[in-house]
Amino acid sequence: MTRKFIDITLFVSFIAMSTSGMMMFVIEKPSFTIQMHPVHKLFGLIMIAAVVGHLSFNYRMLFNYLKTTAVAIFAGVLIVLMVVLYGVALNNQIPAEIAEPMDALAAQAEAGE
Repeated sequence: MTRKFIDITLFVSFIAMSTSGMMMFVIEKPSFTIQMHPVHKLFGLIMIAAVVGHLSFNYRMLFNYLKTTAVAIFAGVLIVLMVVLYGVALNNQIPAEIAEPMDALAAQAEAGE
């Protein structure tokens, strides 16, 4: 029974994360991104919890997949891509005179002011 709840939670959170992420990707307005941020953030946390539960039930199968050379190489490429993109994003800082007002306005918008 626990597996069923975890799988449904994972499915619904995937739908919420993917649809909110795609909308933010397509509608490239900071105001819309801030508007969608609470949904995306909350379901991101729910998805993390569901993935942890899902992996606790299925980790053996995942490790078996990684025994295949092509799959292991593919996983490695994805991990390298992720690390490189995080590095690019973290080194592409927005100047403080732009970031601070944006952060203040975002906090106001999320608070409903």
